Amino acid sequence: MTEGVARFWREIPHRYRLLGSKCDSCGRVFFPPRVLCPECRRKGNISRVALSGKGKIYSYTIVKDGANGFERQVPYVIALIKLEEGPLVAGQIVDCSPDEVEVGKPVELVFRRVSEDGEEGIIYYGYKFRLAEEEN
Repeated sequence: MTEGVARFWREIPHRYRLLGSKCDSCGRVFFPPRVLCPECRRKGNISRVALSGKGKIYSYTIVKDGANGFERQVPYVIALIKLEEGPLVAGQIVDCSPDEVEVGKPVELVFRRVSEDGEEGIIYYGYKFRLAEEEN
């Protein structure tokens, strides 16, 4: 088994869920997960939490000159998402026109194919966000 395959199997719990951490002392939630709370500086009172993936667009930019591997996707939107649980998460906004994206609009987490190792290799998935229905 190659190192890439072993890494793939080790990371399965993180592969299809957005996992963060919560300080059991002060209640703050963090993403990515941490072992030390930067607020109260307590170590050992941290627990893993599954994040809902629901939030609102905090800020965004429209990329018109794509990075290597993303040239065919331009224009695309990269945004900071304020999750319901509190953390800010960076992610791509998909399934809409860049003109539809606005600060404050609700979004939800989706998992999409990011890349693969050759034609018959492992397919890597990652989190992205799409616009969600407005709550009344």
